[in-house]
Amino acid sequence: MSEDTNNDTPPDRLSVNPKSEHFSTEVLQRGVGIRFKGKQRTDIEEYSISEGWVRVQAGKTMDRKGNPLTLKLNGPVEAWYEDLGEDAPVAKAG
Repeated sequence: MSEDTNNDTPPDRLSVNPKSEHFSTEVLQRGVGIRFKGKQRTDIEEYSISEGWVRVQAGKTMDRKGNPLTLKLNGPVEAWYEDLGEDAPVAKAG
């Protein structure tokens, strides 16, 4: 029955890039809200709650393979499922 607890909070690490091993269509379809350093962000490409970092796109710059160039920012990360409403359980580093 561990699936019930997993349904309440997002995974520790998630990426929006389909080539990443941390990509999950099911999780992204639910909608994940991210708060980084106390501010809600919508431009996050990847995050890790336990390691305390997020990756954001660096403008419109692309690498040689056509992928967006990203910057890794360190700080406290919190994540929650947006489909659970205002009182959704928040996953954060303990």
